[in-house]
Order: sequence, then C-alpha cells, then structure tokens
Amino acid sequence: MTKQNYEPKPLFLERMKELLKEDFEKYLEVLKIPILNSIRCNTLKISPKELRKRLEKKGWVIEQPFESYKEVMIIKNELNPGEIGRSIEHLLGYYYVQEIASMLPPLVLEPKENERVLDLCASPGSKTTQIAAMMNNKGLLIANEVSFGRMKILAGNLERCGVMNCILTRRDGIAISKKFNKNNFLFDKILLDAPCSGEGTIRSTPRTLEMWNIKTIEFLSKLQKLLIESAISALKPNGILVYSTCTHAPEEDEEIVDFALKNFDVEIEEINLPIKSKDGITEWKDKKYDSRVKLAKRVYPHISDTEGFFLAKLRKNNL
Repeated sequence: MTKQNYEPKPLFLERMKELLKEDFEKYLEVLKIPILNSIRCNTLKISPKELRKRLEKKGWVIEQPFESYKEVMIIKNELNPGEIGRSIEHLLGYYYVQEIASMLPPLVLEPKENERVLDLCASPGSKTTQIAAMMNNKGLLIANEVSFGRMKILAGNLERCGVMNCILTRRDGIAISKKFNKNNFLFDKILLDAPCSGEGTIRSTPRTLEMWNIKTIEFLSKLQKLLIESAISALKPNGILVYSTCTHAPEEDEEIVDFALKNFDVEIEEINLPIKSKDGITEWKDKKYDSRVKLAKRVYPHISDTEGFFLAKLRKNNL
C-alpha cells in the first residue's frame, strides 16, 4: 500500500500521547505498517472449510486465527492490487472484505435466530451481513441508513450476500428509534455502530489525519448521546445494545457510555474479545466517568495488529 504524506496535527498527537502514555511510540510505528488483508466467510452461502479450499486452489495462503470464529480469515500472501475484490468468490458473495476489528461488534452482540435486531447505522453493510449470517437468515433484522447514496451500497451488499431476513429503512437514527418506541415495536438486540471521527482507521485510511478536527469530535459526541438515548428507548427490557466506534476519542467512547449509565436504566456487561484489548478509561482531561465504564474495551492497532475500535455492551434492566 502506498502511503500518502498526511501529517498528524499537533493536537491529535498530544491527545494520543496522553491517552497511550508509554505506548505512544509503538502506536506511531504501527501506523506505518499496512493493515492485514482480512475477509469474513459468508456462511449464508458457503462453509469456511469449503471457502478456504477454493481460495487455496487459487494460491492464496489462508489463516483462520480464531478457533471459535472459523469464518474470520487472513490472507497471508501478497496478492495483485484489487484481486480480493475482483475474485469470483467475492462477486458471488462467498466472502465479505472486512477488517477484523470491524467484525467484533456483531460477535459481542450475539444475535440469534428468530430475534428482532436493529442495526441503526448500517451502511455499507459489513456488520449487517454478518448479523444476518449469525441469525441464519431467520428472525427480523432491520438495517437503517439515513443517506440514500449509502443505502444503495448497503442494498447491493445485502443482495450479493444472500440476506433474506432484512428490511431496509431510510430515516434519521434518532427519529426512527423514537418511532419504534412510540409504536411499542421494540428490539431484542440493537447495534449502534455510531458515526465517529474515525481515529482508528488511520492505518487503512491515512487521509483521516488530514480531516481530523477537535470540533468534529465535540459535535459527534453530542450526536452520539442523542443516538444512544433513542436506541435505548427502542430496546426491550433485558435487551442488549452494543455501542461501538472506530475512534479512540474518549468524548465519543467512554463519555457516551457514561452518559447512558448515568441517565438510563441500563447496566454494562463484560466483553470477551478474541483479540488483545485494553479496558475503558475512567478519567479524561477534567472529566471522571462512572467506574463501570472500565468494562468497555479499547482495541488499539499496536496491541491487536488491527484497526482501532471501541466497544461497550449494555443491557436494559427489566422495568
């Protein structure tokens, strides 16, 4: 991968140094290393064993790093540019090109057959198609996306992957959650993979450094609080909500979970991830968060050799 010369802004570096402390230099070094080529087998169409056999016949060197998640695959050898996206297996929907950290939120959500599940900010569909596969195309999955352009991409990916249990909606995430609540149409599981500043995607998208802005983080933090408030209202008692972002900014991560814990009748649950991670932080700048926020997980590139991610699992109390 050819790296563009995007320079980190001084404030970004200052914040990351404060966040990572002695790990800061390791973090900067790993940003220079290309991200692993990872794919997820689409079990709606093919088994991981059969897909691996097909890909190895093409000369691809495949590793399945997690015993419990055979669908997760890493391509170890170097391929021609665009080869992963042009293969017949990809066009047939046998696999989805997806970074490993991006696969974590559905694994934490654990959607089951015949449940009612909402993917509130669904495009481009990597997690939506993963959720559908985990549900074996049974039950109801609603995938919501506010942008018409992004919704077309979402629809195309769902069709390619053979998703049959999904209804697409195009509404503002806050408004549609309130409408579900008003009509008492509540969900067993909700994924809120929130729009964020994308600090965790720098390895794959260096241009994120150019676009980074503290005002964007402050704006998104307000939006994320509105999204999680409305999402909780659309959740059944004892239902599960997974909140995730691909950023490291505490204002978009722990601050949102802290807001939920302090204002709504929810509890945070422990998360077990198949990759290395760190606990959520309980202090940032002049703010102190609920001590339970440490049960959230921070995924860092220099620790897990993936993109950066944040995940928290909330359960709504019985009323």
